[in-house]
Amino acid sequence: MSLKYKLSITIAGLLLLVIVLFQFLWVYNQQQKTMELLDRASQTLSERLFQQMNVQAPQAEKQLSELFQLFQAEKPYMLETAIINEQTGAMLLSAGNKEMLEAALTKRIAQPNEESTYQFQAVKTDDRNYYISDYREQIGSVYRVIMLYDKQIYDSMYSNDNNLFYAALIYLVFFTCIVSYWFVSRMLRPLKDILWKVNEVSSVRFQRPIPITTKDEFGLLAFKINAMSQNLSIYMNKLRHAFDENRRMRLYMESFINHSSDAIYIMDVEGRIIQANKAFEELFGYTAAETIGNRYRVVPEYLIREKEELLKTVQKGEVIKPVETYRQTKDGERIPVSITISPIRDINNEITGFANICRDMRHRHRMEELMRRSEKLNTVGQLAAGVAHEIRNPLTTLRGFLQLQEYSNKLNLDHVRVMLSELERINLIVGEFLILAKPQAVKFKMRDVRDIISEVSAFMSSEALMHNVVIKENYTKDDCCIPCEDNQLKQVFINVLKNAIEAMPNGGHVHIAIQRLANHVSVQVTDEGIGMDEETLQRIGDPFFTVKENGTGLGIMVSQKIIQSHQGLMELSSQLNVGTTVRILLPLQEDRTTQLAEASNL
Repeated sequence: MSLKYKLSITIAGLLLLVIVLFQFLWVYNQQQKTMELLDRASQTLSERLFQQMNVQAPQAEKQLSELFQLFQAEKPYMLETAIINEQTGAMLLSAGNKEMLEAALTKRIAQPNEESTYQFQAVKTDDRNYYISDYREQIGSVYRVIMLYDKQIYDSMYSNDNNLFYAALIYLVFFTCIVSYWFVSRMLRPLKDILWKVNEVSSVRFQRPIPITTKDEFGLLAFKINAMSQNLSIYMNKLRHAFDENRRMRLYMESFINHSSDAIYIMDVEGRIIQANKAFEELFGYTAAETIGNRYRVVPEYLIREKEELLKTVQKGEVIKPVETYRQTKDGERIPVSITISPIRDINNEITGFANICRDMRHRHRMEELMRRSEKLNTVGQLAAGVAHEIRNPLTTLRGFLQLQEYSNKLNLDHVRVMLSELERINLIVGEFLILAKPQAVKFKMRDVRDIISEVSAFMSSEALMHNVVIKENYTKDDCCIPCEDNQLKQVFINVLKNAIEAMPNGGHVHIAIQRLANHVSVQVTDEGIGMDEETLQRIGDPFFTVKENGTGLGIMVSQKIIQSHQGLMELSSQLNVGTTVRILLPLQEDRTTQLAEASNL
């Protein structure tokens, strides 16, 4: 069906709907008016009936019958008139169809209102519809006049004949369809030219414009389509130039990739290599033919899982920073690299591959090793100076007491206890110094951090109780197994918990929270102690710097070394009179046990 027919039928249908709706409202309004007219007439008849007859007279029933006949002659739809005693509820007098009245009275929705003298309502029984009126002369009157009317007869007498209306309606709709079709045909005539132009544009022909003959919406549409056609012609020329430019850019990018000093290779979503540059071939020793189509050609077997996790992270839309890891050459040599993975997306923003950039980190690691050695020499110098200073003071005390005893030729037990205390202090300093200075060969094994913390917490509970401190634990339910040397970690957690307990001279709470992150386990210990200012916080970890009376300042330094050997991170934050938080991050990768063991020997 064409658009002309659709619009013509739609216009005629809307007109028909409006007329029918108007007719319905008009009929409903007429019914309401006729019902109101009967309402007023019934009230007038009830008043006349009370004025013209005496209810208690012997001839009252005959008089009521005569009046009913008189009323019915004027109003043939009247069925019954009755007088009811309000006090007894009995029907005293009636004229007409008494059974219909009794049936109608039982179906009344609204009962007589004691505050009103007159009521009028429509009543529906099982087989007929009625109008019923209820009148009394005044409020509290004993007698009520009930009048019953046939609704069907009344409505038929006062309803209008709609046949002429419907006949006129049919002719009007027919005439409207003809006029609408002619009008729509004339109105849509410019649409043919527009359709012709659309076909021309779809065939990539932009030369001939649409002739504009009107100034209405179709004329404006034709003008816009002419402008669109002209713009498309311009854009097509631009696209041709852009295509040539993209081809030149692709050649430039290929030249850039192939001449880059970093190894660059492209993988599909399944992990198969589909392209590699010359630096990749030089770094790993594989030719492009040996590499393309293979998965994880240069990834060591124990790092495949790490590679898959990185690809999943990129597929989720997350941006990852360069990751330092290991890759394997064709000869089997494992070399440290920094790898960056970026997603490659199509026009629908769907990931179709991954671009990998590998940078050889061997030279950088050598430079970092030289810097670490230089830092170690500097640290050793600081430690040596600190140890010499710290040991010299107790040695001076020992020398003085020994000279005193030699001079007095007597053994003083108080002096002996002081000398033993100073010797214990020397032993403590030397022991912690050995931990820092001596490389330790440790064996890493998989342990759950929660178990290690629980053991330390139970061990420190007695000391916490003596200091009026309560340890509160909040552990995740996720698995927190990491490769570690549990005795060394216990030493770290004992140092941290001991510092937290001693930082609260008046007691308080120590909060221990363990969470599993994406690649790490987070252990956070927070106290409610005296805290530290920013300057003190910056010096924590320096050799022999301490805020405690009997401390050596080496505990935090030992802890940092242990966490560093586990390739973790230890962070401290504090606020005066609020408390201190120590956060320790330990890596989760199970396949890096060997690397951790090597790092612990550095």
